[in-house]
Amino acid sequence: MLLMLLTATVTLFMSAEVGPTLLGHFGFIHLFALLVFYSVPAAYIAIRKGDIQKHRMNMLGLYFGGLVIAGAFTFVPGRLLHTWLIA
Repeated sequence: MLLMLLTATVTLFMSAEVGPTLLGHFGFIHLFALLVFYSVPAAYIAIRKGDIQKHRMNMLGLYFGGLVIAGAFTFVPGRLLHTWLIA
C-alpha cells in the first residue's frame, strides 16, 4: 500500500500532456491519485478496526479505479505507452 501512495505522489509531479488540463498542470487522470490518497488510509483504518467488508470494498475500488481504469487510460492515442506498444 505504501508503494501505491508513493506512485500516486510521484504522478502529481507529472504534467498532463493529452486532453484538457486543470490548473495548467493536472489532467483528469490525476483524479485517480485522489482515489489512492483516500482509499489506502481508509482500507488501513478499516482493517485495523476489524471491518473486513469495508477494507475489501476499499481495496477493490482501489484496484479497479486506480489500476485497471487508470492503466487503461495510459493506452489512449497520444500517450507514451500507446506509441511504444501500439503505434
